[in-house]
Amino acid sequence: MILERTHRVSMLSVSKLVVATLFLMSGLAQAQSSLPDFTKLVKKNHEAVVNISISQSPIQRSRPEIPGTTEDSIVEDLIKRFEEERAPSGPDEGRTQGSGFIISEDGFILTNNHVVENADRVTVRMHDRRQLNAIVIGTDPRSDVALLKVDAVDLPVVSIGDSDKLEVGEWVLAIGSPFGFDFSVTAGIVSATGRALPNESYVPFIQTDVAINPGNSGGPLFNLDGDVIGINSQIYSRTGSFMGLSFAIPIEMAIDVAEQLRDTGKVSRGWLGVIIQEVTLELSKSFGMDRAYGAVVSRILPNSPASNSELRVGDVITHFDGRKVERSSSLPPLVGRVRANEDATVTVVREGKTVDLTVNIGMLPSNEELRSGAPRKIIKPIFKQLKFSVKPLDDKTREELGIDKGGVLVDEVEKDSSAEKAGIRINDVISMIDNKPVDSESDVQKVLDELDGRDSVAVLVHRPEGPVFLALKIDQ
Repeated sequence: MILERTHRVSMLSVSKLVVATLFLMSGLAQAQSSLPDFTKLVKKNHEAVVNISISQSPIQRSRPEIPGTTEDSIVEDLIKRFEEERAPSGPDEGRTQGSGFIISEDGFILTNNHVVENADRVTVRMHDRRQLNAIVIGTDPRSDVALLKVDAVDLPVVSIGDSDKLEVGEWVLAIGSPFGFDFSVTAGIVSATGRALPNESYVPFIQTDVAINPGNSGGPLFNLDGDVIGINSQIYSRTGSFMGLSFAIPIEMAIDVAEQLRDTGKVSRGWLGVIIQEVTLELSKSFGMDRAYGAVVSRILPNSPASNSELRVGDVITHFDGRKVERSSSLPPLVGRVRANEDATVTVVREGKTVDLTVNIGMLPSNEELRSGAPRKIIKPIFKQLKFSVKPLDDKTREELGIDKGGVLVDEVEKDSSAEKAGIRINDVISMIDNKPVDSESDVQKVLDELDGRDSVAVLVHRPEGPVFLALKIDQ
């Protein structure tokens, strides 16, 4: 009797173990089946990916300078362009520089500008080990896109996708030649879209965690449908190698640049002609907004499209041609996609009300033209209620700061006052309070008297660095 019970218990345990094992195996199989299979995608597209090597004269091989950065700055780490790719080789010897991909059967190839920059000769190595000399049709440093052409026909090509439809968390795959290892494949997910990087105002980058290393530059980023949705361009790194943050240029932007380079040899972008800043929570309240978003216009450049429109300093641009402007960094890429001499609808918040304006977009000047043609930098604007005093602004200071008319000079700020906390300093020039121009102490007092119990107000202050809006809390 005891033996029989033991046997039953034993059989029951075995049954439970079998069921548990089957359940575990089923779960593992289900988990495995839910992971993407990249094999078909790779087989379909790897032949259209190429390795790019260059040769250049020794005098051009010095380490490239990154404007506005220092050797140890985080900014330099962020926008580092895979310095190992630029390591010098022999005087006549080609060296691996990056990757690219074929977009037409007759030999047009997309890659990064920094891959072929200053090259004397560009060599493209195909999947079948053919090596072809490439002509640089054109480059665009602002977007870091370059268009090459090889003399060949019936080449394999990639299919072009829609990066505007990308969603955060979506699987993506890169093919390239990291450290010269041709046609390497890495995968990951989209970490963010529309990412702005320092000194890259016109590119809304796709951020991923795909392993990208020196040699991947210029290679394609695919979605699971096998369509190219980006060009791998930059990494965040303190070592020059992958640290989990990679950035790709959206393919729509790259194709638009490539078409302009092919047709005209240069790239034109839309230009609004405004200096903007982020909308903080404090500023949003000052502008009568329910939350912080958009871009504050802190200065309108002379002889610009904005100067010939109804846009005003103090307007908060919330939409551009129907697209929402979440952050100030979102605006330049939207403007840049509009062709010169086309009208665009700009939606702004002005004195708490939403206003739609029409602006005829101009052509973005070159960096040299902007530097030489722009007036002297104005300082950033700031404002405050009480506990600071002002005096009239002399013509010389007004001219130095590039202020056409009006403005008052701050000559005293009480310590630990709300004005000091807001950032107002002695010698700041205030030209607007609550979007109303001020030209004297009485103007300032009049504006403050009309605030109707509000607890904060936007103030525009000018300093040598440029104009800026600050939110001033009112002392009741």
